[in-house]
Amino acid sequence: MTMTMNKILVAGVALLALAACNSGANNSSVASSGPVAAVAPPAGTEWVTTVAATPEGGFLMGNPNAPIKLMEYGSVTCPTCQAFAIQGMEPLKQKYVATGKVSYEFRSFLIHGPDVMASSLLQCGGAGPFFALLEASYNNLNDWQGKIMAAPQADLQRIQSLPVAAQNVELARLSGLDQFVVQRGVGSEAAQKCLTDPATPEKLVKQRDRATTEFGVNGTPTFFINGSVVSNVSSWKDLEPMLRAAGA
Repeated sequence: MTMTMNKILVAGVALLALAACNSGANNSSVASSGPVAAVAPPAGTEWVTTVAATPEGGFLMGNPNAPIKLMEYGSVTCPTCQAFAIQGMEPLKQKYVATGKVSYEFRSFLIHGPDVMASSLLQCGGAGPFFALLEASYNNLNDWQGKIMAAPQADLQRIQSLPVAAQNVELARLSGLDQFVVQRGVGSEAAQKCLTDPATPEKLVKQRDRATTEFGVNGTPTFFINGSVVSNVSSWKDLEPMLRAAGA
């Protein structure tokens, strides 16, 4: 286990701090553009159910060649990301992704210790069920994360002393998120394998480090439209005008 990973897991389990997760990124804003045309999906399909894994470690919903590409670095334990998902996912999908004008990519960005466990489980079923699991997890975030926060300090201290894989298993059990994803179609054995796969935490750390060093991401949610950061925007009501300005 690397020192970086150790710090993420131990600090996150001990503190579970939920404040200041939406500090954003440092860069430019999005240039305005003229309206773009809708793009019909292939016969018999819908863009909102077209999902693929991306080479950068994210999951992309919609037309992969959409002229407007929205990308979010988000934490699956961040309440600001939760608020965006609850308020914005349905209008984003139905008004924008469904038209083929906009694609939406989500990339996990580690903020709190349980992010590693939760991201591992939510990605466990692959691309197809990812967004449904992500939305369900956000809808139930207060419940499953509250179970971790309510655990006796002695239990959390014991978990801190465990190897990464064991920490993930214990946090999943404590939160009930392991059974949560199983009830939504992820096989029980597959879920346990995802929790204990040593490659996943390292991949998530590298993904976070690249976002920070190359793209200036230092908090969640951070949004990009066509490769440009949308500065100081963390809510759907503030993001939607940016999509419209980009031509959606």
